[in-house]
Amino acid sequence: QVQLVESGGGLVQAGGSLRLSCAVPRSIFRINVVGWYRQAPGKQRELVARIISGGTTNYADSVKGRFTISRDNAKNTVYLQMNSLKPEDTAVYYCNVIATLPVRDYWGQGTQVTVSS
Repeated sequence: QVQLVESGGGLVQAGGSLRLSCAVPRSIFRINVVGWYRQAPGKQRELVARIISGGTTNYADSVKGRFTISRDNAKNTVYLQMNSLKPEDTAVYYCNVIATLPVRDYWGQGTQVTVSS
């Protein structure tokens, strides 16, 4: 089963930075959307940021100006640069890829980000 592989999570103090990486297998073709989601304990999974085919980016209001999503096509890797981290950013972060023709939805196993106050 094809799966994405995230890395880069960890424990950081408030105000610090982390960069998450997501390795996308080259066997996934016709990628339409790449993105990052997060799920905090007791909460629903929510969209953090995504890049839509063509380059349009979307961010959750809570991370605008602090997080940046990017994609390196040569390395088949998606990144999430997280700056000015807050305790409320604590969650498991998941990478997501949506491919087309046929439509397929891929997820990683998640990486824990913990921000201490």
